[in-house]
Amino acid sequence: MVKKKVHLKIITPTEIKVDQKVDMVIIRCIDGDMGIRHGHEPQSAALDYGIMRVMDGGKERPIAICGGIAEIKDNLLTVITNEAEWPEDIDRAQAQIDRDHVEKRLQEMTDDIEIRRSQILLRRSLVQIEVSSYPFVKK
Repeated sequence: MVKKKVHLKIITPTEIKVDQKVDMVIIRCIDGDMGIRHGHEPQSAALDYGIMRVMDGGKERPIAICGGIAEIKDNLLTVITNEAEWPEDIDRAQAQIDRDHVEKRLQEMTDDIEIRRSQILLRRSLVQIEVSSYPFVKK
């Protein structure tokens, strides 16, 4: 029996990061996680900063996603995001430096817009640190 898969396409402003068929994807939406497999009903969702889990052939690979939108239609999951990073793409030491810097700056800020921007940068660095802690799994 042939296992049916969903086609995953992750697009950033600079590249098509992923273009392959997989068993299942769990995406982090702004209102919670959503699992997508072959046969999923058509749907669109706003993505949060978080970890997307890509499952295929009994293996799971995390990828850091920095917001965006996702659309599932006709067994094609299209994710459009500003940034998508596999664990091996992330400089963990730099992400930790970024986190420390933003946390220090947040303590001194009073402007709401600057605080919100810094919170977004902090979330990005925390997601990078978490994804970079996963063991590398070859594609």
